[in-house]
Amino acid sequence: MKPTLQLKLSQQLTLTPQLQQAIRLLQLSTLDMQQELDQFIELNPMLERADGPDDVAEPVAEGDSVELNDAWQAAGEALGELSWAAAGNGSPDDEDEERDWMQQTPESISLREHLLAQLGEMKLPQRDAVLASLIVEALDEDGYLLGGLEELIDLGPDEWEVDEEEWRIALRYVQHCEPAGVAARALPECLQLQLLRLPDSDVRQMALTLVLDHLDLLGARDYTKLKKRLQCDEDMLRQVQQLIGSLDPKPGRPFSTEKPRYVVPDVVVVKQKGKWVAHLNADAVPKLKVNQLYASILTQHRGADGKGLQEQLQEARWMVKNVQQRFATILRVSRAIVERQWRFFEHGEVGMVPLVLREIADELDLHESTVSRVTNQKYLLSPRGIFELKYFFGSRLETDTGGACSATAIRALIKQLIQAEDPARPLSDSQLSDMLANQGVVVARRTVAKYREAMHIAPVNLRKAL
Repeated sequence: MKPTLQLKLSQQLTLTPQLQQAIRLLQLSTLDMQQELDQFIELNPMLERADGPDDVAEPVAEGDSVELNDAWQAAGEALGELSWAAAGNGSPDDEDEERDWMQQTPESISLREHLLAQLGEMKLPQRDAVLASLIVEALDEDGYLLGGLEELIDLGPDEWEVDEEEWRIALRYVQHCEPAGVAARALPECLQLQLLRLPDSDVRQMALTLVLDHLDLLGARDYTKLKKRLQCDEDMLRQVQQLIGSLDPKPGRPFSTEKPRYVVPDVVVVKQKGKWVAHLNADAVPKLKVNQLYASILTQHRGADGKGLQEQLQEARWMVKNVQQRFATILRVSRAIVERQWRFFEHGEVGMVPLVLREIADELDLHESTVSRVTNQKYLLSPRGIFELKYFFGSRLETDTGGACSATAIRALIKQLIQAEDPARPLSDSQLSDMLANQGVVVARRTVAKYREAMHIAPVNLRKAL
């Protein structure tokens, strides 16, 4: 067979570096995008932040995206006052005094450091101090010694030949430290250690009996059996329950060194002339500009020697354009969401209407994957709180009148019904389903149970109270 030449035509989609960068920026959260920009600016001298009073940043696409009208400025002032009130019922006038107080606040210490410092003040014999410190090292982040003493037997120095009684003595030293309940081997012992620190009383004695012998019945809310086992009336059991409820089941958790993740809202929603309107958060939009000095030098001295700098200049312009496009897209999607979910901002979750990504994508002539990227890790600040944009999307459930109701609104209705129930006679999932049906929302019992569990609401038997 002779070799032949054939000509074929085909199409292939190629993502340019600029498009790849745009997609990446769109899917990043605002905080992650700021970190990405910092790294880019550090490597590319052609791009810089326009943070100075005389600097002029490149304008964001869509002229009114970052222009703050009177309503937006008023909302910003109100939000500033709210943040000060939440911090300490102060005011912006107390800024210097507040900062001084913050600077004097000591750094948080770990549970390990806190316990070792207390053991050091006890001036224990070296042998006991070493064993106690080994116990501290074995505690988990909640302050529990989950492995028990059995796992510690082999941790002591071989030449010491430590027996179990010595470990018990060292454990008691640690358990006498603050916070109360630390170094317990299980929840009953943790609660017992805390109760033993309280003044003696009949309620305390009965609480000790309950946590050591009948904690499972308390967890199951089986108050009938508890009254029989403890031989007490309902009033006494209520006092015992309140005392146990005041204890801390995880005494080590306040010392957790896990740092909180902060959220920067990309969009702020305010009511303007009777209509809910979305605006970009000016503090979230980075102010970028191309370094004009370097750009003008390159323009005047074009040549092979400056090829690398020319590429950096082009990359800097791409970055500015892609950041502009990112926030312009976020604003478009946010405004479309607010326009459809305005009832939520007026009435709360019960006003949420069914909404899927495809509806917004079709309205804005965007791909559904683009809307998905925009709504992921992008946040909206409103008088009702901060919400991720994807929070406003939910499945559709039909009503008996032929209409539709969103899953978010149904969850809100279930939550309202449970909050209004009689604690002594909580509502079952079947009763909740019937009550929703009376309001025109047909939901199966299994669906009610699924939504209730998603909201971390206990089942009927665990919601029962005295």
